[in-house]
Amino acid sequence: MTNAQATDKHPGELTDVPGWFPPLDQMLFTWFLERQQKQGIKGDLLELGVYMGKSAILLGHHLQDGEKFTVCDLFEGDAPDGANQAESAKSYASLTQQIFERNYLSFHDDLPTVIAAPSSVVSEKVAPATCRFVHVDASHLYEHVHGDIGAAHDILVPEGIVVLDDFRSEHTPGVSVAAWEAVLNRGLRPICLSTQKLYGTWGDPEPLQEELLDMLRQRSDVGLSVQSAAGHRLVRARSRGMKPPPFPASRHYVAPVAPKAPAAEVTESRAARPARPAPSRARRLAKDLLPPLVTRAVRRARANRS
Repeated sequence: MTNAQATDKHPGELTDVPGWFPPLDQMLFTWFLERQQKQGIKGDLLELGVYMGKSAILLGHHLQDGEKFTVCDLFEGDAPDGANQAESAKSYASLTQQIFERNYLSFHDDLPTVIAAPSSVVSEKVAPATCRFVHVDASHLYEHVHGDIGAAHDILVPEGIVVLDDFRSEHTPGVSVAAWEAVLNRGLRPICLSTQKLYGTWGDPEPLQEELLDMLRQRSDVGLSVQSAAGHRLVRARSRGMKPPPFPASRHYVAPVAPKAPAAEVTESRAARPARPAPSRARRLAKDLLPPLVTRAVRRARANRS
């Protein structure tokens, strides 16, 4: 993971917000959240680890009436241990709460509830069985991810969805261990796997998987495979040149100015040329009489020489 740099410019579109949120995951977040709305599933939203706010901005767009959105991040605060502090200094040195709030308010009228603290405090701040969607993208250290997954289990409603970021990245083995440990030993049931996120539930994944497979099979921009491991059906999706789903522009959006078309080159056609005037009577007579007169003069000159 590279350290995406913050900018001082208000984002005009979601793509302007720095962060790691590929089009495939933007599409999957949108599909799961819209499906919950269609199914009448109510509950709050929670994100652990927000960085510059890219995924939080999308989540906030799907809030329903009466629901609450909570985000939790260290921001400029102190980490709970030395390893977490080193991780924050390496990958998130440019992150501040001010930047997150600036980006979020570019797209929304109100901020979510912001917990500026380690994710370990979230269980004290968010009531059990109140959330329908939890995105875990905070520390990548095993001990912290293990705790975040346990908190998500307690906070989610029975049919709620948890998304674990970086579950198979080479630089985050702690997330991989914690994620698959939850699948094997803690009752988490995978719904699908994207290139960098695991989507799961502690409810029944079968109805979700069937609907998801029907949707994905109709898309030409998704590579799809279905595998089985340790008794779990794993739906794997990868992008094939996918574009991000439509998303409203921010209040700071400025439409690009179309370049002026070059002036058309003017060429003179035959039709555009002025017509030549018809020859006068005198000119026609000169044309008819001149050749015979010249011929006679030449003959006289030859006779005089002889």
